[in-house]
Amino acid sequence: MNIVALVGRLTADPELKHTQSGIAVSRFTMAVDRAYTKQGEEKQADFINVVVWRNSAEFLCKYFSKGQRIGIQGSVRTGSYMDNNGIKRYTFEVYADRLEFVERKDREQDNATSESSNTPDEKQTEQPDFEDVPHDEDLPF
Repeated sequence: MNIVALVGRLTADPELKHTQSGIAVSRFTMAVDRAYTKQGEEKQADFINVVVWRNSAEFLCKYFSKGQRIGIQGSVRTGSYMDNNGIKRYTFEVYADRLEFVERKDREQDNATSESSNTPDEKQTEQPDFEDVPHDEDLPF
């Protein structure tokens, strides 16, 4: 079974490229924090190379940017090649099938940017869509 799920931050803005046959592809690196940190030491992260194809690559490049948290699901691909000095090098990449937003943009920051003429007292806050449920003795809870 080869299944990978990661949550981390993009280390750079993703770039969209196309193969010679026109298929969209994007390669990026994500920093994934390690779960364990020794006392007195700084938090450490692993930097994982990820590849996305087609619509996922276009989605990534349109909606994600450097520093943004991202969740991915995919599989590991390994390979090897000989470098210019004749040394065998190994590759490790995650081919992502699924991308997800992990955090929302700050709505107040977005509102402040788009409604910069309003003073803080004039800002409207969004109310959740709640509906009053009439009291009914037949409810099972």
